[in-house]
Amino acid sequence: MTAADQELHFADAGEAADLAAFLARLIHYDRAAAVRLQAGGGVLAVFGRPPSFEVLAIRTARLEAIIGTDTTTATTAGAAGAAGALDTTVSAGELGDALDTARAGRTADGPEVRDRGLVVTVPKAVTGPPWAGVLPPRGGWRRVSGLPGVDEVHGAVAAAVAEFRARDAELPEERRTRAERDRIGHEIWSRTLGDTGLPLRAVHAAQSLGFLRPVRAAAPAATSAGAGGGVATATPGPTAEPLALLAAGGWLRLRTPYGSIAVRTSGLSGLSVTPA
Repeated sequence: MTAADQELHFADAGEAADLAAFLARLIHYDRAAAVRLQAGGGVLAVFGRPPSFEVLAIRTARLEAIIGTDTTTATTAGAAGAAGALDTTVSAGELGDALDTARAGRTADGPEVRDRGLVVTVPKAVTGPPWAGVLPPRGGWRRVSGLPGVDEVHGAVAAAVAEFRARDAELPEERRTRAERDRIGHEIWSRTLGDTGLPLRAVHAAQSLGFLRPVRAAAPAATSAGAGGGVATATPGPTAEPLALLAAGGWLRLRTPYGSIAVRTSGLSGLSVTPA
């Protein structure tokens, strides 16, 4: 049975809507974007790689069940919590369309129905890009000290954007080329955030993908301990930790209440590419 024969039963329609928004942002940067899906521990993790940022973006959502597996029905108490419940690479656009179609089918329902979960059919698998074969490790993450506060992080991104625009404006006409702009951008976004070792491009990606927006009041957060090794929070609660920086196996990960940005800092040592 293929992934396209499976249905994802999201525990919360709001999380599914946030996932659709995440996919839309990925498609904004790459109309042919693909995402890798892994499910485990009652959580779906979606991995994407927006071009130019050179980072891996991860968004999660809680699942009530995966229907259509070899066990017919997989709930968070059963097969959905087991390793390998789902691991596939699909088109970001097709997954976004599936989410939109499922959400549109509920518009006539009352609020008491719309607040419940959402059922989405998994699109057919596609040939994954090279990055999809090498994901961050599932465990062994340790906290890295020195991460500035939210306001300072926003300020660092704003200052970098302002510097890029100023230097671009100062370029003489004969040097205002894509190559020169790329050189300036690479120089700026390769700088690290304070003493953390986290490239500024990771923070820029987090902001561009909507991961740095204010935390809304919601139900208690559900951390994805199964899919992707707790890479993100499915639903941020009112006391969700704003930002955290973690390290494991040659990766750094900026964790926010809305998702994570991971970046490789060394070779392949310590990576795990086993299904969730």
